[in-house]
Amino acid sequence: MQVWEANFTKSYYLQQVHQPRHLVDSPRLFGPWYLEIFTRTAWYVVPSIWLPIAGYLLVRSLVQFSIGSYSLPPFTVDPAAPLKAALAGSIAPAAFAYALPCFLFGNLVWTILEYVFHRFLFHIDALLPDHPAALTIHFLMHGIHHYLPMDRLRLVMPPVMFAFLSYPMTKLAHLLFPPSMANSIIAGSYVFYVLYDCMHYALHHTRLPAYVRDMKKYHLAHHYKNFDLGFGVTSKIWDYVFNTVLPV
Repeated sequence: MQVWEANFTKSYYLQQVHQPRHLVDSPRLFGPWYLEIFTRTAWYVVPSIWLPIAGYLLVRSLVQFSIGSYSLPPFTVDPAAPLKAALAGSIAPAAFAYALPCFLFGNLVWTILEYVFHRFLFHIDALLPDHPAALTIHFLMHGIHHYLPMDRLRLVMPPVMFAFLSYPMTKLAHLLFPPSMANSIIAGSYVFYVLYDCMHYALHHTRLPAYVRDMKKYHLAHHYKNFDLGFGVTSKIWDYVFNTVLPV
C-alpha cells in the first residue's frame, strides 16, 4: 500500500489526508481480496450485525434482573441460555423497570465515547508517531475517510474495527457493574452506536430532516473547514462541554 511504502513524513501525510478528494468509485487499498474486504463496509451491515447483538444482550439482562445477576452460564458455555429462559417465561415485568435506566445510561455513554474516539483516537494527529506503520494504521482507521469523505464503502466502521474498539469498553462495564446492569448498558451503547454510524452515513449521502441537515452542515465543516473542531456527529453536546464547537 502506498502509505506504507512511500516513506511519507508525518507532516506531508497529514497535509495530504486532510485535503478531501472525490472519486466516482471506491478505490482499492489492498491487492489480496481477503485484506481488501475488511476495509469496505456497506452501511446496512452495521445494523444487521450490531442490533441483533444488542437485542441479545438486552434479553440476557432482563433474564438476569429476573432470576439473578449471576444466574446464567457464560456465553461460551451456553449462548442460548437467556433465549431459552425468556421463551420459558422467566422475565419478570419488574425487570424492564431495572433494565430501562441502564439501557438509557448506555445511550448516554455512547455519546461521550463517540466524542472521545473521534477527537482523541481518530484525530490523534499531534501525538501520531512519524513512522510508516503509525501513518498506515491512522490512514486505515480514519485518515481514508478524511481523504475520501464521500466514499460510500468507507463511511461506517468495519465490524472488526468496532469489535476491537468496543472490547475494552465492554470489559470495563462488566468490571464496574454486575452482569445484569452491564449487559443493558452495553446494549444501549450498541444501539446508539448503530444510530451514530447510520446517521454518519446519512450526513454524507442522504436528503435529511432539519436537525440532521444542520448536523450534516456541521460535520462537513469538520471535514472541509477545521478538522480540529466539531467532533460530535449525532449532536454537539460534548463539543459544547469541551469547548470544541465549530462555528458554521
